[in-house]
Amino acid sequence: MEIKTQKHNPVLLVHGINDTGAVFNKMARYLGKQGRVVCTLDLIPNNGSELLGKLAQQVADYVNINFTPEQPLDIVGFSMGGIVSRYYIQRLGGIEKVKRFITISSPHNGTNIAYLTWLKGALQMQPNSDFLNDLNSDIEMLKKLNFTSIWTPYDLMIVPADSSRIPVGKEVILTVALHPWMLTDKRTFEVVAAALDEPISH
Repeated sequence: MEIKTQKHNPVLLVHGINDTGAVFNKMARYLGKQGRVVCTLDLIPNNGSELLGKLAQQVADYVNINFTPEQPLDIVGFSMGGIVSRYYIQRLGGIEKVKRFITISSPHNGTNIAYLTWLKGALQMQPNSDFLNDLNSDIEMLKKLNFTSIWTPYDLMIVPADSSRIPVGKEVILTVALHPWMLTDKRTFEVVAAALDEPISH
């Protein structure tokens, strides 16, 4: 019988628009009590005015500064943070480092809310934007890691809510009433923890 000796990978939590890493405080405490090393970063600016690729470079820089090249990593991205993390994984080499990737209420296929702004980063989250079409053109890349999308059908920020649905990995639908509550609902914590515990499938 194989004895499990490997410790948990560090977990990097990537926040969404108009948030900071502090939005994950409750989840970070929950995961920390399980013996995980949990890290957050603050994307600057956080209001959708910067191109998402530039924010993804901040994720790449954070990872390069804080983790050794051989250290595997798991990422949880909330809302815009899930899309920023996807760019890091799919375009900036993160695919070689990230083993488990979880998005929570992320607009993988865009959100109609993004039509209400002229901010260049937010515009990239419009349905059928060049940015999202490019990421989705080789979504098969995400099969190289353990991917989970968690979302709620009641989301009023991700419109339509099933924009969080993509044809790879696992999908978990939670009946949470509001977009921000996804980060405070214990069911989300439990799903995230379970996904982080899953053995690497490749």
